[in-house]
Amino acid sequence: MSSETTITWQDFEKVHLRAGTIVRAEPFPEARRPAYKVWVRFGEDDVRKSSAQITERYAPEELVGTRVICVTNFPPKQIGPIRSEVLICGFEDDAGAIVLARPDGEVPDGARLK
Repeated sequence: MSSETTITWQDFEKVHLRAGTIVRAEPFPEARRPAYKVWVRFGEDDVRKSSAQITERYAPEELVGTRVICVTNFPPKQIGPIRSEVLICGFEDDAGAIVLARPDGEVPDGARLK
């Protein structure tokens, strides 16, 4: 039996899940747990930073151009020397590594999940 909490449609509508494209990624040696600094574009003039613990499955150089799904309306969070502005979504695999959640098909940067 699942331990998930039931939410209303109004609760779901409060979460802004948007498609974006990673435009830059680099190691984040100051992080307590292995992570990258990642910049995601959600529109022409809308690029936001994040810290992503995705080092087990991805190299920084292969992330550029990757489409991802992010939560864009959490408050910013200070993580070491950077201010994380979005949460990049992913799933844990059997080994505990994060697999990125990605749109299946072409949608514009900033498109909201419905």
